[in-house]
Amino acid sequence: MIPLTRIQRLIGQRMMKSKLTKPCFYIEAKADVTELMALRPGLSKSLGAKITSNAFLIRALALAAKKYPIMIATHRLTDGRASGIEGRVSSIKIADAINVGFPVHAPQGLMVPVIKDAHQKTLAEIARLEKLLTEKARSNSLALEEMQGQTIGLSNLGVYGIDSFLAIPALVASTILAVGNVIRTVVPGSARVTVRKMMSLSLAVDRIVSDEVYAAKFLCFIIEQLQNPQQLI
Repeated sequence: MIPLTRIQRLIGQRMMKSKLTKPCFYIEAKADVTELMALRPGLSKSLGAKITSNAFLIRALALAAKKYPIMIATHRLTDGRASGIEGRVSSIKIADAINVGFPVHAPQGLMVPVIKDAHQKTLAEIARLEKLLTEKARSNSLALEEMQGQTIGLSNLGVYGIDSFLAIPALVASTILAVGNVIRTVVPGSARVTVRKMMSLSLAVDRIVSDEVYAAKFLCFIIEQLQNPQQLI
């Protein structure tokens, strides 16, 4: 038998509670990231920082959350007596900040550092922070405040060759974007057939907080940003 570490037990408990208390729905789409992938090498050189796909995704996710703030809201039950109402009152609270959590596989277990106020940071700033936080997670030197405050999540298993998957939102958030592998895909056009690089995106959303149409608009905005990467620089 292999005993669970403290981190594994904690993550398991929180994910179980999230799964039991958030009636999530899932929507999936693909983004054409041909231009984005071609842009990255030269951009890394000009900005003086290695620009990963994650950096683009974090920035696109943050900008989408700014435009569609319900996606960073959470469901709350409060005592209604303060408002003269008997029983508990159900409401949603929009977070004050757009803080993107992204999991990092570390020797001690899965760690989730958080890039805070991501919508206010440039692509280069996000890339540098992502690199720093990833290194700190893998060396077990993350400070507690660097793992707190998540209001929306990103999980990218595409780097491990996974085509697509469904993720579970963190207990403290209502939305997570799951990112799959970039696959070369034959796309028919009006004049000729072309080969494009397509990325799988799956969104998990707490149905209490958002409806499907609002979430679809949110995901479409992310795709539009990724397909026009100059907007994210």
